[in-house]
Amino acid sequence: MKTILAVDGNSIINRAYFGVRPLTNGKGQRTEAIYGMMNIILSQVEKHSPDSVQIAFDLHAPTFRHKMYDAYKGTRKGMEEDLRAQMEPAKNLLAAMGYKILSLEGYEADDILGTVAKTCEEAGDRCLILTGDRDSLQLISDQTSVLLVGNHETALYDREAFREKYGIAPEQFVDAKALMGDSSDNIPGVPGIGEKTALPLIARFGSLDGVYEHLDDPVIKPGARTKLAENKDSAYLSQKLAAIYKEVPLQFDFSSPVFRDDLFDILTDLGFMKMLERLREKAAAQKEESVGEALEATEYKEVSFEQLCALEGKLGVVLDDRGLYASDGENHLFLPSPDPSMLALFLAGREIAVYDCKSFLHRLYERGIGDLAPADDPMIAAYVYNSVEGDYSFKSLALRHLSLTVAPVPDAALTLRLSEELRKKLEEQGSLRLYEEIELPLSSCLARCEQAGFFVDTTGLKIFGTVLAEKAKEIEESIYDLAGERFNIQSPKQLAAILYDKLGLYAYGMKKTKSGFSTNAETLEKLKYAHPIVGQILDYRQLMKLHSTYVEGLLKVVGGDGRVHTSFTQTVTATGRLSSVEPNLQNIPVRTELGRELRRFFTAPEGRMLVDADYSQIELRLLAHISGDKTMIEAFKNETDIHAVTASEVFGVPQEMVTPDMRKKAKAVNFGIVYGISAFSLSDDIKVSRREAEEYIHKYFETYPGIDAYLKSEVEKGKEQGYVTTLFGRRRYIPELTSGKGMLKKFGERVAMNSPIQGSAADIIKIAMIAVDRALRKAKVDARLILQVHDELIVECGEKDVEAVSEILRREMENAVKLSVPLTVDLHAGKTWYDCK
Repeated sequence: MKTILAVDGNSIINRAYFGVRPLTNGKGQRTEAIYGMMNIILSQVEKHSPDSVQIAFDLHAPTFRHKMYDAYKGTRKGMEEDLRAQMEPAKNLLAAMGYKILSLEGYEADDILGTVAKTCEEAGDRCLILTGDRDSLQLISDQTSVLLVGNHETALYDREAFREKYGIAPEQFVDAKALMGDSSDNIPGVPGIGEKTALPLIARFGSLDGVYEHLDDPVIKPGARTKLAENKDSAYLSQKLAAIYKEVPLQFDFSSPVFRDDLFDILTDLGFMKMLERLREKAAAQKEESVGEALEATEYKEVSFEQLCALEGKLGVVLDDRGLYASDGENHLFLPSPDPSMLALFLAGREIAVYDCKSFLHRLYERGIGDLAPADDPMIAAYVYNSVEGDYSFKSLALRHLSLTVAPVPDAALTLRLSEELRKKLEEQGSLRLYEEIELPLSSCLARCEQAGFFVDTTGLKIFGTVLAEKAKEIEESIYDLAGERFNIQSPKQLAAILYDKLGLYAYGMKKTKSGFSTNAETLEKLKYAHPIVGQILDYRQLMKLHSTYVEGLLKVVGGDGRVHTSFTQTVTATGRLSSVEPNLQNIPVRTELGRELRRFFTAPEGRMLVDADYSQIELRLLAHISGDKTMIEAFKNETDIHAVTASEVFGVPQEMVTPDMRKKAKAVNFGIVYGISAFSLSDDIKVSRREAEEYIHKYFETYPGIDAYLKSEVEKGKEQGYVTTLFGRRRYIPELTSGKGMLKKFGERVAMNSPIQGSAADIIKIAMIAVDRALRKAKVDARLILQVHDELIVECGEKDVEAVSEILRREMENAVKLSVPLTVDLHAGKTWYDCK
């Protein structure tokens, strides 16, 4: 007996489209519906191992039901364009999987599924129907079951499960629908008769005919009896409309699926690399070569140092514990355990491509070799090409860009091939300069920063931790006194019981979930003035986080040299910003006085100092430059307080009459506009009514009309292109812009407004970082760049070099790029990071 999986294609792809966040491939084409659909189908294929997969689709044409009833499905909205654009690529991919695509004009997918089920039953086979539509439940039989896809799980319905859920047999479901109708298909049913009435009636009288034969039965309430009597014709019409037709004139091929030769190309084009990996094993079992060309391990010939040095031209290079692997594309050589001096001599002056430049440089540092700048890094190149791919592993890059399935370990020959392929793609995209002049040289700069590290006063940090623990203990006892009992403050359930059940706290705007009111920080902030215990809890949480995350966390990662060596991740953010991990030094608290105290323990060793340089309002300056708004440009050129200028215009007062509160609100508007802030969010931020917030935003755009025009144009540009770009050509794909879901579309609009600004700021600090690093080394001062935190650079230097270092920082940062407004830097020097602010 075979098992046939019959899929309701339209139902599944619709559910996927509305259930998966917008996705795009490297070309900016929307793919989330295809991706979600494939995942739903593959999960059931893997679970049930069907012998054949049949996928039914509706056609855009009237069916026999439309001829029967003009208003059939008349209330349905047309298919969204973003979903329609994914239908044919989805069918093509499914066909490449070896699945059979079924459709026939005049019939719905449901009718084809019904015919597949009947054909299976007649052949003695088992049929599993995968759908998100309850209509197919009527097809359940001894041999046919329905896999009903829900929001969180897929439920298997056989006869027993159906009767337990609905109280009737599957064959009776059509009669129940005849009474209760179906609003999604615009099947009228009997107006006023819902599921709660229809199901018991069918259960009692057996069928629609049975109900009408027993209209006088006292079990039928008078009101329902009248509705049934007056709408008998509608009920019987609805029965015909709801019944799935099982005689669609199609011939079925129930053979096992075989992957088509172009499956790999299709998956690669869609960007579904993880899915491709998921299918590799099955492809191998079928002895198919279609899912990527399987590549045998490169044979490396062991040679002497002299033979290795005979290699010429650009080389792919890998260095590991065994030795050095090098390839020019034709000759693949291996030098075991090279002496550091040999290694340095071989690499000096050569054009090399390495995978993960930063890691490669650290391996050289371990051998005492520095000041080497690789010419190519396919990992960085792939990130520049598409910053939202997410997976830049060597294995994934080989699959995506070379159509090769390889072992996950970097290979010298393939590194060279990848670097050449990605260079071509970057040139076609117009991103080669961004790669060559910013991202690639930045890798070397970051490696030096990581190598340097940041000195930490561990003794002071331990004392600070003790103080935090003692303060937390005091507050803990105070919380118990206010609560009138001891409980686990860290337990959301126990805390909620105290706040909401025992103390009865409530604040306007609090949202209740199934488990009750939340105890998260946002909710507690709203309750802050309802009871003294709330403020105490917030303070307690802050102390505990400072102690566990920062004090204990930092002490664990201080190296033997007394320094913490963070790792900068260059291929994570879609905007181009760097991030810092293990530990995250970009996340050291600054908003609270107690949090800022942590910076006292990041210090310079004896005889050394820290110099901190921070761009002043770089995002607003970029907004002025990119938008070309004359008012804002003049304000920055005249070195006027931009927040005071905005406050003066928004509140309609002379600048000399702007109060600190006005300036504070204007500052929130200035920075909020960059992020596409809504009136609702602004009102919450600055504690004014929504109407006032709307008025502030309106006046802002009256003051700066160029900014209003720019933001609108970026949104439109993003919709047309599928992406927006920074000043330096960095792309940010925004599939959300064309989403039919309001919230996602609004998110996409905010991203379109902000990405060119935030991304350009990220690019500029990278340019500045490279320039400062280069200038410090060229000047031969006793100084090294040790940290970047968004718009801020920190240099550690000898006490005598503070002035020279300050001059270098200011010069290089303020001249990193030329804008229509000046870039300015705030400079401070001190013994600790805290002193520099």
